[in-house]
Amino acid sequence: MHIQRVQLQQHGDDRGMLIALEKDRNVAFDIQRVYYLFATKHQVHRGQHAHRNLNQLAVVVRGSVTFLLDDGSGPVEVVLDDPSQGLLLGRMVWREMYDFSEDCVLMVLADQLYDPTDYITDYDEFLREVKNPLGDLAACQNG
Repeated sequence: MHIQRVQLQQHGDDRGMLIALEKDRNVAFDIQRVYYLFATKHQVHRGQHAHRNLNQLAVVVRGSVTFLLDDGSGPVEVVLDDPSQGLLLGRMVWREMYDFSEDCVLMVLADQLYDPTDYITDYDEFLREVKNPLGDLAACQNG
């Protein structure tokens, strides 16, 4: 599956902790966009989509959230509850976030600007595309 936990290096002392997110050090791509979710109700489900080309690194800055992830081989749950760990989400991974703690702040770094055409919001369509990545192109070449 195109997901990976990333341990982020902590720096700190009795004054507190600091984590830096840096291209080519702990972020495996050029950062083009950063956004964060907060004040999400516990029972709400967010995400419910995949990206055809986008790569992301998710970091729960505060609180906790559960991810349901699927690359077409079956879903897995990952709990993100440590600000010193990131979750690298590659392309063509279905993601759904839920069980947000009341204090959850989820920050996401992305390697592309927002592009609505990159989203797959129908799970069945996602499964068709991930299982047949060439889609109609292969059918045309064989026809």
